Amino acid sequence: MNTVVRIENLVKRYKELVAVDHMNLSIEKGEVFGLLGPNGSGKSTIINCLLSLTQFDKGEIFVFGERMRADNYSVKGRIGVVLQNVAVFDELTVYENIDYFCSLYVKDKAKRKELVKEAIAFVGLEEFVKFYPKKLSGGLLRRLNIACGIAHKPELIIFDEPTVAVDPQSRNKILEGIQELNRQGATVIYTSHYMEEVEQICSRIAIIDKGQLVATGTKEELKSMIQTGETIRVEVPELTSEVLFGLEKLSHVLSVEYNDGLATIKCSGGRHNVLHVLEYLNTTGTSFGRVFAEQPTLNDVFLEITGKELRDEVK
Repeated sequence: MNTVVRIENLVKRYKELVAVDHMNLSIEKGEVFGLLGPNGSGKSTIINCLLSLTQFDKGEIFVFGERMRADNYSVKGRIGVVLQNVAVFDELTVYENIDYFCSLYVKDKAKRKELVKEAIAFVGLEEFVKFYPKKLSGGLLRRLNIACGIAHKPELIIFDEPTVAVDPQSRNKILEGIQELNRQGATVIYTSHYMEEVEQICSRIAIIDKGQLVATGTKEELKSMIQTGETIRVEVPELTSEVLFGLEKLSHVLSVEYNDGLATIKCSGGRHNVLHVLEYLNTTGTSFGRVFAEQPTLNDVFLEITGKELRDEVK
């Protein structure tokens, strides 16, 4: 694979605060690259440095093999940005907004007309081309924001939490659109606090905390880094302290929590954990109902590596 983004020893300080601390990161052509971290971890600063919107104190950033600079317009023309905060003009219609942003990169009017038409069809806004942004729902407004960022057909697209506060139908539409853009050849950088989205679309993931890269890899590689394995949840109407203590002593059991008739048992690796738990409950005469088991999630990875639960960061 060809490297699209290469960040070398990046440092960015805001007075005494080190926002990015000697960051090294590479993103390959064709990836959907997830950039994860709690609020204040340095994600936005990294993106701003990547786009040369913010000057940094140390390091180098290369995009498409060229050193990124504020005046490197040939490289910037190959990048699309879709920010969390919708950035469109209320005074312009849907069509006029997309045409305006596309015109920043494409001067030929005939070519731009085709690109704008394609972008409108891609996000499904054909029925709303004459609408003004204030007349659009939150989900449609997000689609307009995406169309403005991708109309010029960029090779690298940065999506910064594009599904915040949208309905499930619009969220699915957006995620499907990102995957289609990737299939068409775009490399994608994706930030989100929604772990299920990242697991669904990202081919590789980096976890950032306190300005440092703490882990990177595929979701399978990240999950293999942590101690937490299978999580078992058992509906137990009554669980005595003696049985709870016994569950904690079972092989491969890391922890047991019991709240509102539900026992949550976290295990580290091992096979047949569910069988062992149920056999123990049977031998102690403990009645139980439904049983659920799931493999570790990205949120488990994040919690163990950083000590924070990413879903709690959502405002």
